[in-house]
Amino acid sequence: MKILSRLPASVRVVALALGCAVAGAGAAEDAVAPVRVVSQTVGSDELLLALAEPEQIAALSHIARDPAYSVVAAEAKKFPQITQGDAETILKFAPTLVLGADYSRTELLAQVRRAGVKVIVFDRYKTLDDAFANLRLLGRELGPAATARAERIIADGRARMAALEKKLRGLPPVRVIAPSTYGVVGGADTTFQDLCDHAGATNLAATLGRLTGHVPPPGEQMLTWPVDRLVVSGTSAVAALAPFRTLPPYQFMAAVRESRAVLIDESMLSCVSHRRIDGYEQLARALHPEVFK
Repeated sequence: MKILSRLPASVRVVALALGCAVAGAGAAEDAVAPVRVVSQTVGSDELLLALAEPEQIAALSHIARDPAYSVVAAEAKKFPQITQGDAETILKFAPTLVLGADYSRTELLAQVRRAGVKVIVFDRYKTLDDAFANLRLLGRELGPAATARAERIIADGRARMAALEKKLRGLPPVRVIAPSTYGVVGGADTTFQDLCDHAGATNLAATLGRLTGHVPPPGEQMLTWPVDRLVVSGTSAVAALAPFRTLPPYQFMAAVRESRAVLIDESMLSCVSHRRIDGYEQLARALHPEVFK
């Protein structure tokens, strides 16, 4: 600056102009290219809608608007959806980033990569900490504002969990199962088990049945389980239990005959994102209403 001050006024003007031009060019080079994201799974839909600016969302999954699977079905109506499960459909949205999961079709994601588009595959989502890690991973891809949002969501989530754990501390767990008309029941290592672990419940399919994953119910053995409540989804317990009143082995269970059930949003039974905290709270309120008055 001292050297510049010694130059004639006309020369100083030119030098300053050149300096501004160079600085502007450098800023342009440093600018981050716009991000356009296509989400291929409902779990990544929930992450993306939590973090992204609207203009960063190119398209959501084909079930993003289905409340049976998506926690964000109402919000998802504002954005386009993938209607076909092929690379051509995804690429027509001109994405710079595609979100998938380890259960996505391998050949589909490979085709997207060959087209020069970055792909993130979420392969850890069994726990809430996994969900928080996924928030941070996506936030880094979307930019500083999204990174800040991720940290706020995580801090809020941890505070909610601390409050929930405090309410449930010392309460006897309620013995439950989650019946299904699809011929399976959820045991250990499932999203239902995760719900039970955080909502003051014992999943009898895991503890007594020693079942892992979603497997066929063990028939007569289930009739010996001391089920306090069945966890179902629907508008009323009576309506939700109607299919099980004629379906073995459930039709022979006292909990079914006596309509001992609690309701939870259907999408919560399979939620793998940070939104599972909503499910923890829903189930805990249903099972332990006395501490939520």
